[in-house]
Amino acid sequence: MALTATIYNFDIDLADHDRGVYESLALRVLAYALEYTEGLAFTTGLSTPDEPALWVKDLTGRVRTWIDVGTPDADRLHRAAKAAPRVVVYVHRDPTQFMARLAGERIHRAADIEIWAVDRTLLAGLAARLDRRMTFALSVAEGELFVSIGAETLSGRVSRQILETP
Repeated sequence: MALTATIYNFDIDLADHDRGVYESLALRVLAYALEYTEGLAFTTGLSTPDEPALWVKDLTGRVRTWIDVGTPDADRLHRAAKAAPRVVVYVHRDPTQFMARLAGERIHRAADIEIWAVDRTLLAGLAARLDRRMTFALSVAEGELFVSIGAETLSGRVSRQILETP
């Protein structure tokens, strides 16, 4: 028997002072908010394993930015780096184990891949407050995320991880 899907909707007021982006967005994913730019779109996702979670395409349909969420394997990162000039991964688990697993693997342009580790305490705090319908404000300043849900504010860092190349 198939499990039923639970759809979560978020309304986020984004104020990213680092990039000068200030938008009110209806979002489903934190990565979408952190990468928001014109042309950013969700892909078909799980039903198409050769696509990232999000991408930015140019007017010709060429992928300009490949954005994954989770801990993709080295082969997937290798293919992504060949498919797009910019590859970004948002890691929601311990980045140390993820980076160790990738160390020494053959990955095209490995040093250029942006791997961002989101503070796990912040993610746990958000998950604990997850509701089917919620509104929150997200501000980003110098790598620190501030999430305001009602009268409460959660904060945590997003930190860049660097892949070691062989």
